Amino acid sequence: MKIKKLHFKVFRRIAEEPQYKTAGSVGADVCAAENVILPPGATRTIKLGIGVQVPEGYEVQIRPRSGLTTEGIIVHLGTIDEDYRGEICAIVTNATAEPYEVLWGQRIAQMVVAPVQKVSFIKKINLTPTKRGAGGFGSTGK
Repeated sequence: MKIKKLHFKVFRRIAEEPQYKTAGSVGADVCAAENVILPPGATRTIKLGIGVQVPEGYEVQIRPRSGLTTEGIIVHLGTIDEDYRGEICAIVTNATAEPYEVLWGQRIAQMVVAPVQKVSFIKKINLTPTKRGAGGFGSTGK
């Protein structure tokens, strides 16, 4: 997959490229391309400093890193479509009671490339019934 690393004159640096940290990693770590202080409870968009050319029939998912999530720093799931060519960002929430500092080059999220199956939508009045029916949250037990 083609990537474009963006140059940031303010920091006089070029963004980090995604990296798989182990042979079994599904997600490639992506790094912050700016310094941001996240106040408690705040949600911010953090630049990752790269653009990608997603192959046809695929998407890129921006996902959280489990280590940050256990510290209360939440990266929201995001999708990068195959026709988007702008800079990729991560949407990050500080769910702690203290400010959190994100630093340039810090591994902040992970990027997963996944195939996409498109379907045709058929409008119907009724759907085929199932045993579960309309049972939603918690309906299958705990």
